[in-house]
Amino acid sequence: MTSDHFFEKVNTYVHLSEVSKNAWHKLLREESYRKAESFVELGQIPRKVGFVVRGLFSQNYISESGDATIKYFFPEGRFAASVGAMLSRTPSKFSVIAVEDARVLSYDFSEFKKLTEQYPDIASFYIHYMERHWIVEKEPLEISFRRDTALKRYNDFLAAYPSLSNASRSIRLPRIWASRRHN
Repeated sequence: MTSDHFFEKVNTYVHLSEVSKNAWHKLLREESYRKAESFVELGQIPRKVGFVVRGLFSQNYISESGDATIKYFFPEGRFAASVGAMLSRTPSKFSVIAVEDARVLSYDFSEFKKLTEQYPDIASFYIHYMERHWIVEKEPLEISFRRDTALKRYNDFLAAYPSLSNASRSIRLPRIWASRRHN
């Protein structure tokens, strides 16, 4: 598997020097996941981030009563992780599961953090990525969780990611999302 797509995506946030790119490249590991296989298990202390090369992942929460809530989707070209648990080094309250067969390029988060201390351009990527996806995009999602139906959130997701494969679009997600108002 080539890392070209990975670094093309990184370069949409910040241009990396060849030295930085080579250092980060050394951390990348190719992984494959079968449908329903966990990238992060509930209760696991996550240690890695996965760039979704092919497939789709969902981030899920299971309540004490056993109700499943899909918090977020990680489509192709996104970085999948349980960020809060990874940053705090605590057990994840979420699982990250392959919705379909998937491939990722993963890297150890602790080793990546060391790179952010050595390479200013990698640090800049990390800041830009976190600002965009965990601050700017998160606020409207939090409002949507309180206000919108699951079906509306699903339709908004499809509109935001029109390049999803037909297989991704045809999975059971509409029924899952439509079945609960406040998931």
